[in-house]
Parts: sequence; C-alpha cells; structure tokens
Amino acid sequence: MDTGTHVVMGFALGGLAMVDPNVAGDPLMQKTVLAATLIGSQAPDFDTVLKLRNNAVYLRNHRGITHSLPAILLWPILITGALALFVPEITWQTVLLWSFIAVFLHVFVDIFNAYGTQALRPLSKRWLALGVINTFDPFIFFSHIVALILWALGAPPVPTFISLFSVLVLYYIWRFIEKNKVIQHARNLHPKATHIFVSPSFRWYQWHLVIRTKETLYVAESIRNEINYFEHYAFEPIPHTPIMDAARKDDNLHAFLSFSPTYRWEIEHLERYTEIRFIDLRYRSKGHYPFVAIVQLNDQLEILNSYTGWVYNENTLKKKLNVVTDN
Repeated sequence: MDTGTHVVMGFALGGLAMVDPNVAGDPLMQKTVLAATLIGSQAPDFDTVLKLRNNAVYLRNHRGITHSLPAILLWPILITGALALFVPEITWQTVLLWSFIAVFLHVFVDIFNAYGTQALRPLSKRWLALGVINTFDPFIFFSHIVALILWALGAPPVPTFISLFSVLVLYYIWRFIEKNKVIQHARNLHPKATHIFVSPSFRWYQWHLVIRTKETLYVAESIRNEINYFEHYAFEPIPHTPIMDAARKDDNLHAFLSFSPTYRWEIEHLERYTEIRFIDLRYRSKGHYPFVAIVQLNDQLEILNSYTGWVYNENTLKKKLNVVTDN
C-alpha cells in the first residue's frame, strides 16, 4: 500500500489497542502504543532509502528483506527497545505485541497489491502478489479517515475500529470474487492460455490484463466483465545469443527480470550501439508502457549504459541515458 494508507492504518491500530486493558487505563501507554503502531506501520518501508543508490538496487530489495519473516519479528523488537529508552516505565510486552501487529499488518496488506512482497524469505524468494487491491485504494484510505474522524469526535475507539476492520475484510473478499470473475472470463475466451496476469486499477470495475498463450501476448483491460483488447505481441522467450547474454549481466536488466513476470523485448541496432529494451506489459497507461529496462552495448558487447524504472516519455529516457545519446 501507499505511505498514506499505512499511516492511517497505524492510527487505527492505535485506537483498536484500547481493547487491551494495559493500554485503555493508562494515558502514557496509550501514547506509547500509538507511537509503536505508527512506527510499525511504516518500518518495513524504510528500505525506500535504497532509491538514493539506484533503481536496480531498489527494485531488487524493496519489499524484500524488510518484509521477510525475520524482519516481521525483528522490527517490533527494535521499535519496543527504542521506545523503552525514552519511556522506561512502559509495559514492554504490550508495546511489543502492538508493534508486531502493526508490522505484520503492513506486510500482510502489501501482499494483496500487484507489486507484492517477498514475505516468505528466507524460505523462498518468490514474490507474493495477489493483485486484488490497488497500491492506493480510495475506499480503504477514506474509510480509515471516516473512522478516525468519528474517534476524534468522541466515538468509542474499540467498536469504531472493529467495525472498520470488519467492513474491510468483506471488501477484500469482494475484491477476490471480482478478480476471479475476470480470470474466468479471460480463460473462457482463451482456453489455451498458459498465464493470465490481472492487476487492479484505481477504479473498482477496471482491471489490467495480460493473457499469455504459447504463441501470443494479449494486452487488454476488463471493465464490468467486458474485455477490451489493446495490442498483441508474439511471445518470444529470451534467446541465448551473445548480445542478449551480455545484456543480462547488467544490474538494471537483472533487477527488471527478477521483478517483472510478463514483458516483451526488442533489439534495435543503431549506428554506434545496439539497444535492448524490455517492456513490462502490466502497467499500460494511455497507450504507453512506462516500466522498462534498457541496455545499450557497443560492438564488443560492452555495456555502455543502462536504466530500469518508470519512464513516461522518450525525452525523459534520453536524459537518463545521456552517457550514450549525448555523444
């Protein structure tokens, strides 16, 4: 989920913590537990600082080790220990419990996005991405806002937030049902499909679709159980050629391939270099595919420049690849 949603979830958990007798009757514990749930709701995303290095490092590691099984246990310990330094008289077991709930909820809800997490590390590096909730879901965010306003106006926190989370459980179930309808419809139209990739959009009844058969990749959308097709491409596995093998040694392309489950690739031979471009097909927006990986190599198969990330126009891309294009 986005940062704002994680923040309001932290506040909601701080209100729900009033169900705990160790919290409800102690103003100091109320403030401390609220701080713990707010920090815990953000802690797994502290790896966002990896963007300061480069996109390749960020893609390979974001929602990776910081969302892993050991991290779910380690974050609450660090949060509780830090708070105990400033408020030594707290009941640390209670703070640890609510810190754990906040961290666990953060990782758990991230699994429902198309991006996903590596929540099973170190048991598995597989990305868990259920693709039923958009990264920013207005219903989830604003339902939290309404509940928090009611709490601020004097509504009892425990029944308020129990009601909120009950409604959200039903909402998640409904989203699963809607996604399964889209998958079933696509499978009826393409019985020979080997993979059907479904991603939620900002709108409830609109889903991004990539349908893969042994021969073709279909890019489409589903709106109210009607599938609209945009483009289709020949499905071509990555060949083992000298130039492609050289490109795959690049960190940016390696990061892209570790993250993207469905893409197409193309090779363009230019005057001074060869450009290999990989294009993720899941994020089509207004006729454009913004998530790409690009590697430029010379005739000796040396990597001149590369990039992976979100690019919305070619001029921006040229600036990011200026090592080659400006020569």
